[in-house]
Amino acid sequence: MSIVNDPYAEEYGFAFLPGGGVSSARGFKASGIHAGFRKNASKPDLALVVADEPCAAAAAFTRNVFCAAPVQFSKAQLTASSGSASYGCMRAVAINSGNANAATGDSGLEVCAAEAGVVAQAVGCPTSEVLVASTGVIGVQLPLKPFEEGLPQAVSALSHDGGADAALAIMTTDTRPKECAVSFDGAPFGYQGSTFTVGGMAKGSGMIMPNVATMIAVLTTDAPVKEADLYAALRGAVDASFNKVTVDSDTSTNDTCMLLASGAAAPGAEPFEPGTQAYIVFERALSQVCVALARAMAADGEGATKLVDVTVSGAATPGDADAAARTVANSPLVKTAIAGHDANWGRIAAALGRSGASFAQERVDIDIMGMPVCRDGLALAFDEDEALRRFEASEIAIDVDLHAGDHSTTVWTCDMTHDYISINADYRT
Repeated sequence: MSIVNDPYAEEYGFAFLPGGGVSSARGFKASGIHAGFRKNASKPDLALVVADEPCAAAAAFTRNVFCAAPVQFSKAQLTASSGSASYGCMRAVAINSGNANAATGDSGLEVCAAEAGVVAQAVGCPTSEVLVASTGVIGVQLPLKPFEEGLPQAVSALSHDGGADAALAIMTTDTRPKECAVSFDGAPFGYQGSTFTVGGMAKGSGMIMPNVATMIAVLTTDAPVKEADLYAALRGAVDASFNKVTVDSDTSTNDTCMLLASGAAAPGAEPFEPGTQAYIVFERALSQVCVALARAMAADGEGATKLVDVTVSGAATPGDADAAARTVANSPLVKTAIAGHDANWGRIAAALGRSGASFAQERVDIDIMGMPVCRDGLALAFDEDEALRRFEASEIAIDVDLHAGDHSTTVWTCDMTHDYISINADYRT
């Protein structure tokens, strides 16, 4: 299921491509198959994204100190390529679901190396050009056999239409795949006859409050961008999207976001240079894709029934805006009130007060779903029946004005239902 008609598209002025995903950009193929990491043979569990040629790659990884073996291995691969753990020259990305390969020690790293070797042999590239990622249960050794048996099939299934299968293969507790792509014309920037595309896929619905990256995301573009510049664009996009999502305030051991740039839409053309109009438009396209995927992650939070937009304006500093919005978005009391269709703005106020943001309570305004419920820190009468009607919407907006400055931000989250407890209580068993 591709993301279309996202309201944030208007912010950047691009249209989503119907059916777009990680293999929409020229120079890439993808596939998703069942290799045996999961017991259910009907669920694909191995995704493969391959560039036609070695290309620029950039990545952002979790800052969780208990980081998984694939995070450590992929950082080492990039470092060996460029001297930086954030970018390099790569050809393929392999992702398995059902097993995180986290807290597995040296044996986990050995499996990553062996996995990369199997991928390299199947694809026909050096092992040094392979990145890996895993998602699933922590503390269980990752078997190599499913890679050995599944990768030849995954390579045979590679196609320009394989992005949808790849998006399915990386899901864990997700209820639906998350993928999208946008394009823009290169002619206004001197790239006559070239149409550039940015596409991607992501997974994540629980253990979500990323720090530098999302649970798992793979992005691709056929624009010509140099490695270091690709990473700069990625960091900006990640900070404005995936790092603004929270489902349950937990940061995963495996958070990984990768971006590959083939340059295939303009072979031999000069790379986009930072500061030029072409690079700026590329950054916007990348941000649009990341924001759409991030919002889809929040909407698909474990047990969620509502996507929730928490917007804080009038903050004294960017940090205050983020702290205030994030504290409201993470509040179990706020999230359960939304699940219960209760416009209990006092819970929002309480979260703001403990956020660490600097403001005066007697100046704070709060709206829920466009309804003023608090002005100057005091309660406003509102129509409870109308509030209940507005709660029927699939997306709930909480707007706060601190009246303490000029900074603002939006954090995306979801409501918290009984199903969240059931899903996580039974996750391993």
